[in-house]
Amino acid sequence: MSDMIRTQEEITISGNPRHPEGEDGSKMLLRMNESHTQVTGWALGFWTVNETDTVLDIGCGGGAALKRIATQVTTGHLIGVDYSPVSVATARETNSDAINTHKMDILEASVEQLPFADDTFDKIITVESFYFWPSPQKNLKEVLRVLKNSGPFLLGADVYQKEGLSDKTLENIRNFHLFNPTPEEFRTLFEQAGFSDIQIHLKDGEDWICVEGHKASGSR
Repeated sequence: MSDMIRTQEEITISGNPRHPEGEDGSKMLLRMNESHTQVTGWALGFWTVNETDTVLDIGCGGGAALKRIATQVTTGHLIGVDYSPVSVATARETNSDAINTHKMDILEASVEQLPFADDTFDKIITVESFYFWPSPQKNLKEVLRVLKNSGPFLLGADVYQKEGLSDKTLENIRNFHLFNPTPEEFRTLFEQAGFSDIQIHLKDGEDWICVEGHKASGSR
């Protein structure tokens, strides 16, 4: 068992969670598609996805969240963006059926400058990527820009800053230089970016957090 854990850690380090690259990056993403299933499902439980929605997933990684949302969107459209070419390729493979039927697009792009017009998306989500956003406050304003009025933005993560985090979790935060705010800091970030009706969801017995904010009418 220790050899298996060591091997997975080596793959993760080589694959680079901040910017997945190479064969190990692809292996890491496929493993994360499975390991993030529960936290993704929990976060999505705070949404009601409509069949006509236009949805954006920022930092889509291996594409598992998009695949899950695609089961609820029939006549709408889904777009995933990631700044890692390896992530884009993996997410496209994960969602090949939806892409082939023109229900989904996966693009190489960064949250620093999203290649979309103002007020494009009904809903926006990010799961397990906010840790790596280069300028969190500025980047949240970019998310707000492309979100439609009254639309929700959902941020899901399987760790947030609090007392009692395990030594291993703290080690990962240090080693991978994760940006890991407290719930109060998340709220301040969302408020200063211009989001309204902010809700902080915490999962009992876990280190999970889901931050939900909305775009007020007339916001930019």
